[in-house]
Amino acid sequence: MKKTVLSLGLIVLCMSNPSRSDTLLGLYIGAQGWNMETVGGFSEDGTNTDFNFEDQSQSNLYVAFEHPLPLIPNIKLQRTNMDTSGDVLLERNFVFGGKLFSINSEATSDVQLTTTDVILYYELFDNDLISFDVGLNAKYIDGELLVTDKGDPTVNGREEFSGPIPMFYSRLAVGLPLTGFGAFVEGSFLSVDDHTLSDYQAAITYSLMENLAIDVTFQLGYRAVSLELEDLDGIYSDLEFKGAYAGLEVHF
Repeated sequence: MKKTVLSLGLIVLCMSNPSRSDTLLGLYIGAQGWNMETVGGFSEDGTNTDFNFEDQSQSNLYVAFEHPLPLIPNIKLQRTNMDTSGDVLLERNFVFGGKLFSINSEATSDVQLTTTDVILYYELFDNDLISFDVGLNAKYIDGELLVTDKGDPTVNGREEFSGPIPMFYSRLAVGLPLTGFGAFVEGSFLSVDDHTLSDYQAAITYSLMENLAIDVTFQLGYRAVSLELEDLDGIYSDLEFKGAYAGLEVHF
């Protein structure tokens, strides 16, 4: 509850101080390549089975629009692909998608998962040295899980799940004048009811191009996404996706 009050208080503070809003229109477009490692598991009854997931190279795309109107939030849209696959030698019976996977059998999983973030945020500070944003993130999760018995591929269970989850959002960026270097940390967090989600990233940035028409920035960072779901559309999970990424951001 204290986190909720603090976050809402910061948003109200920003809305009441027009001088802190952006003074120019800005469009940001970014793309990142993510070397993603996945750990954890899932189930449909809360007794999660962990799989040995393979490392994957995935993508993250985003676009953000900032404006000088103080009472209207800026907006950022972000879409992340987190597909992966893995296998496990079952140490107990596992029921998924209406199918029984017996103890000591080898099962494979195919995880198709994307998240779409709709972020509304305000700028509390914005200058060449430091910028600080706070807001709300509606993270929409869309997934499909397939479990197959390796010894008998006809035994397979499939479940689909989706739904929006509200999260708090913040971003802090700092710059080193006359060097082209900077850094930022950005994250969304939720701990409401039984769901616990987090999505954090930190990066070092370097300006490749900067003029009146366009800015191009290189990013090198690390991202970690945790999805602890409790009956989201019938799915339980304890999954973590993490790893280094590199990307480019273009600012018009």
